Amino acid sequence: MHCKNCNTKLIEGNDFCGFCGAKVIRNRLTIKNLFIHITEQFFNYDNKFLNTFIGIIKNPKDVIDGYINGTRKKYINPISFFAISLTFSGFSIFLIKKFFIDTIFSENVFGFDNPMSQQIMEQTPKFTLEYNSLILSFLIPLLALISLIVFYNKKYNYTEHLVIYLYSISLITIISVVFGLIVLLIEPSAYMYFGLSLNLLNIIFHCYLLKRIFNLSGSELLLKFLIFLFVAGIFYIGFSIFVFVILLLTGVINPQDFAPPS
Repeated sequence: MHCKNCNTKLIEGNDFCGFCGAKVIRNRLTIKNLFIHITEQFFNYDNKFLNTFIGIIKNPKDVIDGYINGTRKKYINPISFFAISLTFSGFSIFLIKKFFIDTIFSENVFGFDNPMSQQIMEQTPKFTLEYNSLILSFLIPLLALISLIVFYNKKYNYTEHLVIYLYSISLITIISVVFGLIVLLIEPSAYMYFGLSLNLLNIIFHCYLLKRIFNLSGSELLLKFLIFLFVAGIFYIGFSIFVFVILLLTGVINPQDFAPPS
């Protein structure tokens, strides 16, 4: 018998290939062994996904610096972790659009009296849902660029900053999907408030993450945070203009909506 992955001859009775390490599969694919394979991949304590997920929370420096410095067997690579987070996010968006979209956006949850303000605040989350993967793919390189500017003295290059935010944003995305689905099942009308609260979670987690990675003191963290906010604010204004232009071009909002009432 030969390994189906590398074609190396297998020693009889071995469960793993001695050359490439692949598991020897002897049985046909069934629902039962497919389920076993999935649980081994994602829920086994020794698997890379769970180790990475827990590791970024408990010791993010070990995960991120480990990958940057070449330790790449223990944890899943940042691109794969990001791809998994997009899968989680895509599944969540499908459920929202299929079952909860009318409930979430049925009320003026922000309390705006101006119809134009109401329309913008209602359409922006819908736009975010529709282009979520594209927004995340744009956001991570942008955050890495801001981080490179803010932490210019920490000797991390742009790609290494990119690794940091591939891991961190992916983790936040997975957590937000899991807890977001719980909120939707319990109280769908509260989902918009939950989405806003994620911004606070994002800030707190990234302060913790960057403090651990760059070994910052409390005063250094505060200073870097303020600089980060300032630089991010400049980019945010530019991004807001970009989103506004996209909304105009796609017809979600129209120039006539801004005309004064006759």
